[in-house]
Amino acid sequence: MHDYSTQFPSLRFADLGGGVLEVSMSAPGRLNAVGHEGHRDLAAVWSAVDTDPDVRVAIIRGEGGVFSAGGDLDLVSDMASSFEVRVRVLREARDLVYNVINCSKPIVSAIEGPAVGAGLVVGLLADVSIAATDARIIDGHTRLGVAAGDHAAIVWPLLCGMAKAKYYLLTCEAVSGEEAERIGLVSLCVPGDELHERARAVASRLANGSQSAIRWTKYALNNWLRQAGPLFDTSLGLEFLGFAGPDVREGVSAIREKRRPTFSGPASE
Repeated sequence: MHDYSTQFPSLRFADLGGGVLEVSMSAPGRLNAVGHEGHRDLAAVWSAVDTDPDVRVAIIRGEGGVFSAGGDLDLVSDMASSFEVRVRVLREARDLVYNVINCSKPIVSAIEGPAVGAGLVVGLLADVSIAATDARIIDGHTRLGVAAGDHAAIVWPLLCGMAKAKYYLLTCEAVSGEEAERIGLVSLCVPGDELHERARAVASRLANGSQSAIRWTKYALNNWLRQAGPLFDTSLGLEFLGFAGPDVREGVSAIREKRRPTFSGPASE
C-alpha cells in the first residue's frame, strides 16, 4: 500500500484489511474545513488510490463526528485576493471532481454532521453515499456569493431532479440525511451510531465482489457524469469568476461575523 500519510499529510488513513482503505478529513477545531493543503490533498489522493494494487475500495469520512465544513475561510479569502491562488485552486477543483469520477475503485462516503463545499464533492460523487440521519448537507456557494460550481451542476440534477437541485442550490437550505435519502441525493440513510459500521460493511461487500465487474460497471455509469463535463466546466468557470467579484468578500465577512450577508454586486448576467 502507498505511503499515503507522507504524500497527503492533511488526511488520515487506516488500512481496514481486505483491500479497504479509510480516508479521513482531519482539521481538529475547524470542523474538518479544507485549507490550502487539504484542498490539494483531497484532489490528488484519488489518483493514488486508483493505482494502488492493494486497495479495492476507499471510504471517505471526517474525523470527530463531522464530515467537512467546506473550504476554509482563509483559503477563500486568498482566492478572492490572488489570481495565482484562484488559478491553482480552479485546477484542483476540476481535478477533484474528475479524479473521483475516474478512480477505478469504488468509493463509499460516510456523511455525518455538516457536509459542505469541497468535502461534499466527494460525499455526493462517491459511488455509494451513506448519510447519518442528522447529517446537514449544504451546498453553500450562493450564500458565499459565488455560483454553485464544484460538483453541483454535474450531479445534483441527476441525483434528485432539476426542481430539487435548483431549490437547494439557489437557497443553500440544509438537507438532512433523512431528506437526502428521500429525494435520492444519497444512497442510504442510517442512524448516526450505525454510520461507520454500515459504511465498512458496504465497502467490505464491494471489496469481496468481482473487481472487474464492479469497476467496469462504475466506469460505464460514470459516463453519465463525463458527458456532463461541459456543464461542470461552465459552472466551475462561473464560480471562480465570482471569486474575483465583490460579493464573495461580503459573503466571507458575513460568515465570520455570523450574520446575514448584504450583497451589492452587479446583477447582470
